[in-house]
Amino acid sequence: MDIQRTDSEILFRLPANIDTLGLQRMIDYLKYKEATAQSRADQTEIDKLAEESKANWWKENKCRFVK
Repeated sequence: MDIQRTDSEILFRLPANIDTLGLQRMIDYLKYKEATAQSRADQTEIDKLAEESKANWWKENKCRFVK
């Protein structure tokens, strides 16, 4: 593995035989970190938003699962 830092980015070079599932999980985590880096929300606000999102999704999709 090789890691290089430039002025504008960090580059990772990995061997081609690396576990792709583990790599995808790492990429997902890094995307999350990038997306939330500038967030000023606290955990209470995040939890409330998550609950609202789940409730709205269930309301819109319940008919697909419950007959």
